[in-house]
Amino acid sequence: MREAAVRSGLVSAVTLAALLGSTALVRADAEACSPVTSASLAISGIEITGSKAQDAASGLPKHCIVTGIANQRTGADGKSYAIQFELRLPAEWNGRFLHQVNGGNDGVVVPALGDKPDGFASGGTVPLTRGFAVLSSDSGHSGSDPANKSLGLTAGAAFGLDPQARRDYGYAADMTLSPVGKAIIALHYGRKPDRSYMAGCSNGGRHAMVAASRMPENYDGFLVGNPGFDLPRAAIQHAWDVQAFLKADPDLRKSITREDAQVIASRITEACDALDGVKDGLTANLAACQKAFDLKSLACAPGQTNACLPQAKVDALKTSLAGPKNSKGEALYSDWPLDGGIGTGNWRAWKVESPVAPWNNYPIIATMGAASLNYIFSTPPVAVEGSSDKLIDALKAYDFDKDAPKIFAKDGTFTESAMDFMTPPDVDDPKLAGLQKSGGKMLIYHGQADPVFSVNDSIRWYDRLDKNLQGRADGIARLFTIPGATHCGGGVALDKFDALSALTDWVEKGKAPERIIVSANPANKEVPASWSPNRTRPLCPYPSYAAYSGQGDSEDAANFVCKAP
Repeated sequence: MREAAVRSGLVSAVTLAALLGSTALVRADAEACSPVTSASLAISGIEITGSKAQDAASGLPKHCIVTGIANQRTGADGKSYAIQFELRLPAEWNGRFLHQVNGGNDGVVVPALGDKPDGFASGGTVPLTRGFAVLSSDSGHSGSDPANKSLGLTAGAAFGLDPQARRDYGYAADMTLSPVGKAIIALHYGRKPDRSYMAGCSNGGRHAMVAASRMPENYDGFLVGNPGFDLPRAAIQHAWDVQAFLKADPDLRKSITREDAQVIASRITEACDALDGVKDGLTANLAACQKAFDLKSLACAPGQTNACLPQAKVDALKTSLAGPKNSKGEALYSDWPLDGGIGTGNWRAWKVESPVAPWNNYPIIATMGAASLNYIFSTPPVAVEGSSDKLIDALKAYDFDKDAPKIFAKDGTFTESAMDFMTPPDVDDPKLAGLQKSGGKMLIYHGQADPVFSVNDSIRWYDRLDKNLQGRADGIARLFTIPGATHCGGGVALDKFDALSALTDWVEKGKAPERIIVSANPANKEVPASWSPNRTRPLCPYPSYAAYSGQGDSEDAANFVCKAP
């Protein structure tokens, strides 16, 4: 997948850098375009390594790229660490600062554009082009450190052997760089930013949710996409899925075939499509769908071979969607909803079969997921071999009674558990007290068919927040779920929308988002050819959904209302 074909929002940092363009640090001998230097910045531990002018090209404006390094050190594992970053400063600045937080295991300075070039959540125009000054970093470690090359597919997670690298990845790099980014902006433009935002999807969404709890006063708004805010628990799902699907077929890649996936998606859609008042191929009324479709109906009747699944595959899917549990039946993560996007390309790439040949086409959860679960989210770290087959074996051997508690464990070296450094401090009892005090806003969007982080987990988090705020959570945070969408774009879905403008309007004009218009993204190749290219829908703040009014063109968002379930 560019992100759809490889790892969507959690793509490996090294792969993503190759796909989006080189971000090698610009050294000081390049032609400088900014007065900012290490001496003029004068922040302890920060080295400005260079600046380079970029002419307007490829849809990007004329801008200056300032690069730097923070907190160089030698880790507990004997490896070299530092927080590398770049800040892109447009010639025509709109007065705003955007801290771009990235996906996967980080480990590379993804170009500081504010979104992907075909960005779905910024309406197709990246924030840099809009005039935002944008900061991006590697979160404190290199995913391509030559010292880790021998580790194979686990190399990008090997920083988990160092406790400070774990901490930087979880939250500390963001806390370090936020004031640095603002100081550079002030020196470069001669004034501080008028408004500051943080935005990201997947692990980037997690970064933003953690920051909203740990340092809400640093930003005016947080744009949170498909958030992995509960990532260590979500990683347990990887082992759960592998063990479940291997019961359906000893070859994980055949457990849910493309044909099986089409059956699953089409049958769910058939049952749930019209629950929003119109048949349009979208599962908009998600709550009603959970009652309208029974997974048991997918099983083949005696003698039936078409448009159905063998019982073993139905059982595997049912187990997966129920979420991981220990032998006492206690939930270790979340369950997953039924949505017509289940089984589509992005979903299969994560769960059962990816298009990545070097991974032997094993799914993303079984390669990168296994490495993260063992090296980063377990205390003490568990070294696993870096071949695709060995990573499958590691997930097959995962013990939900003995191994799952390691995400909460601490020891003399690793004094913070994975749940401590990866999740918001109030993850299970959210109040966002600091965000309430600062007056900041949080806009969350989440694909309903996300195969990586369950939208049900985001919904439960929001319900708990709303309960804690006595039904007034929508004053500081709003959640928008996207029918059919998978992980950070993709799926049989309309997935192009301008959430960034919705957030800035909320922050700067006091205009809370009552609906966000979504349309087809040309970059999403899973959009059915039968859909009108002009189709639009409103995304509605949870718990409402987009319902057809019964009058007017059903391809036009103007004829849909946000309705309570």
